[in-house]
Amino acid sequence: MTFVEIVANVGFPIAVTIYLLTRFEGEIEKLEKAINNLSRKISNNQEDRG
Repeated sequence: MTFVEIVANVGFPIAVTIYLLTRFEGEIEKLEKAINNLSRKISNNQEDRG
Protein backbone atom coordinates (compact mmCIF):
# COMPACT_ATOMS: atom_id res chain seq x y z
CA MET A 1 0.00 0.00 0.00
CA THR A 2 1.38 3.39 -0.87
CA PHE A 3 1.20 6.41 1.37
CA VAL A 4 -1.39 8.03 -0.92
CA GLU A 5 -3.65 4.97 -0.71
CA ILE A 6 -3.42 4.98 3.08
CA VAL A 7 -4.34 8.67 3.23
CA ALA A 8 -7.29 8.07 0.91
CA ASN A 9 -8.52 5.14 3.00
CA VAL A 10 -8.01 6.27 6.60
CA GLY A 11 -7.36 9.98 6.53
CA PHE A 12 -4.33 12.17 6.87
CA PRO A 13 -3.92 12.23 10.69
CA ILE A 14 -4.04 8.46 10.99
CA ALA A 15 -1.67 8.01 8.06
CA VAL A 16 0.83 10.43 9.62
CA THR A 17 0.57 8.63 12.97
CA ILE A 18 1.24 5.25 11.36
CA TYR A 19 4.19 6.69 9.44
CA LEU A 20 5.73 8.24 12.55
CA LEU A 21 5.24 5.13 14.66
CA THR A 22 6.91 2.90 12.09
CA ARG A 23 9.68 5.42 11.46
CA PHE A 24 10.55 5.93 15.13
CA GLU A 25 10.03 2.37 16.34
CA GLY A 26 13.75 1.61 16.31
CA GLU A 27 14.56 4.81 18.17
CA ILE A 28 11.94 4.05 20.81
CA GLU A 29 13.47 0.60 21.36
CA LYS A 30 16.94 2.16 21.78
CA LEU A 31 15.57 4.63 24.32
CA GLU A 32 13.83 1.83 26.21
CA LYS A 33 17.10 -0.12 26.46
CA ALA A 34 18.98 2.98 27.61
CA ILE A 35 16.40 3.70 30.31
CA ASN A 36 16.52 0.10 31.53
CA ASN A 37 20.32 0.18 31.68
CA LEU A 38 20.26 3.46 33.57
CA SER A 39 17.74 2.08 36.06
CA ARG A 40 19.93 -0.98 36.68
CA LYS A 41 23.01 1.18 37.21
CA ILE A 42 21.17 3.44 39.65
CA SER A 43 19.90 0.40 41.57
CA ASN A 44 23.37 -1.12 41.70
CA ASN A 45 24.84 2.19 42.87
CA GLN A 46 22.27 2.48 45.66
CA GLU A 47 22.94 -1.11 46.77
CA ASP A 48 26.70 -0.43 46.89
CA ARG A 49 26.17 2.62 49.10
CA GLY A 50 23.72 1.21 51.37
